Amino acid sequence: MIHKALKPFPADFLWGAASAAYQVEGAWNVDGKGKTNWDQFVRIPGKTFKGTTGDVAVDHYHRYKEDIRLMAEMGLKAYRFSVSWARIFPNGRGEINEKGIAFYDDLINELVKYRIEPILTLYHWDLPQALQDEYGGWESRRIIRDFTDYSVECFKRFGDRVKYWVSLNEQNIFTSHGYDEGSHPPGVKDTKLFYQVNHHANLANASVIKAFRQYVPDGQIGPSFAYSPAYPASSRPEDILAAENAEELNNHWWMDVYTWGKYPKAAWNYLKEEGLAPEVEEGDFALLREGKPDFMGLNYYQTTTIEMNPLEDGVSAGEMNTTGIKGTAEDSGIPGLFKTAANPHLERTNWDWNIDPQGLRVALRRITNRYDLPILISENGLGEFDQVEDEDKIHDEYRIEYLHAHIEAIQEAISDGVEMLGYCVWSFTDLLSWLNGFQKRYGFVYVNQHEEGTHDLRRIKKDSFYWYKQVIESNGINRAEIISPDR
Repeated sequence: MIHKALKPFPADFLWGAASAAYQVEGAWNVDGKGKTNWDQFVRIPGKTFKGTTGDVAVDHYHRYKEDIRLMAEMGLKAYRFSVSWARIFPNGRGEINEKGIAFYDDLINELVKYRIEPILTLYHWDLPQALQDEYGGWESRRIIRDFTDYSVECFKRFGDRVKYWVSLNEQNIFTSHGYDEGSHPPGVKDTKLFYQVNHHANLANASVIKAFRQYVPDGQIGPSFAYSPAYPASSRPEDILAAENAEELNNHWWMDVYTWGKYPKAAWNYLKEEGLAPEVEEGDFALLREGKPDFMGLNYYQTTTIEMNPLEDGVSAGEMNTTGIKGTAEDSGIPGLFKTAANPHLERTNWDWNIDPQGLRVALRRITNRYDLPILISENGLGEFDQVEDEDKIHDEYRIEYLHAHIEAIQEAISDGVEMLGYCVWSFTDLLSWLNGFQKRYGFVYVNQHEEGTHDLRRIKKDSFYWYKQVIESNGINRAEIISPDR
């Protein structure tokens, strides 16, 4: 659709930014915090870029007031952050760490002081290691009760001030990378177990949303899903069917369960035939149906282009690009179903992620048409090699161009009829990328932190900081590219 005029952004649109506890907080063993799965995993040689860890990260734990002052200077309307489960329950359950509660109380109060809407993510991949050691974490149905109890404690402690909640962040990523590809903790490669773990996560998500209704009746909650819409590589029917397969197994497999409490039929039948479908107990689907979210959180970075993948000698999992050397990512797929292919119409980042603003519009429309839920864009941003120039200037015009195009796509989607709650750019400050170290920078604010050596962690506003401030002040109207006022 080409609109003669675009509808404005809603007056209460949440112009925001986002982060995750492990990637920004640091203070990994401070004030009673327990060890997480990531605290342990990153100490295995070769797992992260140059052995980077989140022990210090960007020290948000000690510098949150400084960071929030910068958010207020920008005019941020919302800040999405996550709570570290192990900072509240060092052993995953049982004794509560009141110092952990106090930190998040102070963080939330500081946001409220500056009229910044807190958006709290309950789980952003950092599982208490004690639960992994005791019963395998997400491998056991016991996680459902423990995750619910932890979440209820957060609802009771923070629900008077926090009205927007994210239950699970990118469940499709932490389950697949942790149990199918083995690149995230616990580093397992077992496809059958992956689907079982994912089912447990679905049940935990539904249980938490059900409990939320009792404790925060005036709030809204939903999961954040990493959605990469699938395009067919050509008009060949084989490629179109392959793209349908990818959409069903990579996307509907999660979002259908979130919304309707059931798995898509074709994907379920395929996994049954392969002996990979999860074991389901009586009452599971009833619980899943009780966990319908108030909104769908969308983490959007790219689209995928898909082509037919032969059953014999087909492509399986390929290597990800974690170095920033463009062109090193490999195609991946499932033999007999689909494989990824290069899209000649799209540019790629240095980490080989497709840059596709119109793909965001496609994602928003597909979610709206299939699920009819409001949408919060909980992540979208560009990771790049930012350079500090003379007088501490960072001229990240490539990030401004990227965000400008994606915000344009959001306004087009609003004009199409999509109900939007807000837009949380990843990220406010630079942070630790899970596998890519500190070299892959996303923030509006540069943090002087690197993979090697000791650094002062000073915060430096990039050109994009001033640009996004202008966008927020005008509620999305003024998107003209500007530079920092003293350049």
